[in-house]
Amino acid sequence: MDNKHRHQTSAGFQNYPPVQTAAPKGTFFYLRRFWDSVFLPDVPDGHVLPEFEALQLLNSVEGDRVTWLGQASFLIRISGKTILTDPFLTEFASPISWAGPRRFVPPGIPLDKLPSIDIVIVSHNHYDHLDDETVKYLANKDAIQVVVPFGLKSFFTERGYINVTELDWNDQISIGNIKLIALPAVHDSARSTDDQNKTLWASWIMLGSTNKIHFIGDTGYSNTIFKQIGSRYGPFDYAIIPISAYEPRKLMWMSHVTPEEAVTVGKEVGANTLIASHWGTINLSDEPPWEPPRRFSRAGLDNGFAEEALWIMKIGETRPL
Repeated sequence: MDNKHRHQTSAGFQNYPPVQTAAPKGTFFYLRRFWDSVFLPDVPDGHVLPEFEALQLLNSVEGDRVTWLGQASFLIRISGKTILTDPFLTEFASPISWAGPRRFVPPGIPLDKLPSIDIVIVSHNHYDHLDDETVKYLANKDAIQVVVPFGLKSFFTERGYINVTELDWNDQISIGNIKLIALPAVHDSARSTDDQNKTLWASWIMLGSTNKIHFIGDTGYSNTIFKQIGSRYGPFDYAIIPISAYEPRKLMWMSHVTPEEAVTVGKEVGANTLIASHWGTINLSDEPPWEPPRRFSRAGLDNGFAEEALWIMKIGETRPL
């Protein structure tokens, strides 16, 4: 890889200044996450659509559409192609298949009922965004186009995928009538104790014939990056923005926005509609699990977004774009 890029150092990748790149969070934090996987929260009625209803809704929406599968996993249909983002559809977000941070809701559509996938996009390599079993399960590995940040190509080729493209920030690729552009995010990467920030993280533009979407898998806040994205690439029809995993702030501020910061990010990139993601699926932090959407909705209204421009979807729900 080319060392001319200022976000790549001999020690690994880093965020653009002035935001630092997060350090490891420490043993106690991770022990707490294992504890949370034993005592799962109660789930409000209506948060997850029944499987038959989710499948019926998916198949009933013609044209461009978005389906929330949970966390940052979405099925996005634009310009005739189906994109799967940040594939995580199994039970544990962990290097151990039977322990670790655990989903407290099922995926919106189970793995064996997914429609045919044309493109897979990954924001970074954390386990709740890139799941080994999900990636292994997908059919038609020789036909799926995979687009990832620097350093993640081998994860897919080792699992049977052929068409894998790595992009740096501000690089782009066209697949059919869709243009994909890798953009910065404020985050970090790791899948073990010895690979901290060895692979890049990114947010993504998906530009189809009728819709422009900014997908942000995970990010902290920067008072420069998102304004620059909005100035250079905006406006956007939709921004998919994470709204949870923000407490305790002293550990999370460099990698996870608060709901209020999520709204600010949406304003700064110039999004007309904000789609809340990365909540209500798995417990990765200390805030109450049902707090983020309330704060997100209130902040959005306070910042001039109409209620219909603040999408708090049910898991399994499909909406037309």
